[in-house]
Amino acid sequence: MQPKAFRRWRKSLGLSQKEAAAALGLKRRVVQYYEKGEREGEPIEIPKSVRLACYAVSAGVRDYHGPPAEADPKATETSGETAHQAQYTVGKGGE
Repeated sequence: MQPKAFRRWRKSLGLSQKEAAAALGLKRRVVQYYEKGEREGEPIEIPKSVRLACYAVSAGVRDYHGPPAEADPKATETSGETAHQAQYTVGKGGE
């Protein structure tokens, strides 16, 4: 992902730099570096983990709690959720 594409991603979701940073678990300054494509005059690459997080945020995923544990019938009976449903949070925008 190039700096212009990163900025386009953020703007396409209507996020401020601060909101994008919060959604990605970054500091606002890092978002600025990625959009500029450099830090202190040195080129900076957007890490694969951040690129994948951008995709996840675009798809509506706001948090991920890891793969499902082995199914515990008693746990799912009381919560009404399947093991998979409990593993990630979906939301809109900067929620």
